[in-house]
Amino acid sequence: MTARLNGAQPYALGLFRIVVGLLFACHGAVALFGVLGGADGKGGTAPTGAWPNWYAAVIELVGGILVLLGLGTRIAAFISSGAMAYAYFKVHQPEGLWPIENSGEGAAMYCWAMFLLIFTGSGAFGLDRLLSKRTSAQERRSADQTPVAA
Repeated sequence: MTARLNGAQPYALGLFRIVVGLLFACHGAVALFGVLGGADGKGGTAPTGAWPNWYAAVIELVGGILVLLGLGTRIAAFISSGAMAYAYFKVHQPEGLWPIENSGEGAAMYCWAMFLLIFTGSGAFGLDRLLSKRTSAQERRSADQTPVAA
């Protein structure tokens, strides 16, 4: 049973990354474009350049898309995790110690989910993996074609 679960690990991790990235990108799109109800529930957006809301929304949208695609996953997850840590400690934590008290569950969960992806990478279905396979295959072909000097 353990061997079967270990074999499925990259696929489960890939699905986890896709879902987290999609939800994170949607969170950014809400604040930037007013979709899905908008930042205020009435289609409102974060004012352009407003600190920290607009910048957080840009990080959420771009970071979420990159994580969703599995492109630069570790770097995007690092920046996204840091943004959510900032959101939790600067916005939510002053309202109460525990996330359930200060409505910071989302920020805390995104922070830790992205933190996990820093260490695990993209898993299956990611463009990172596809590009690394293509690069290593090209390197192998060029090594095979290198003439041998006599």
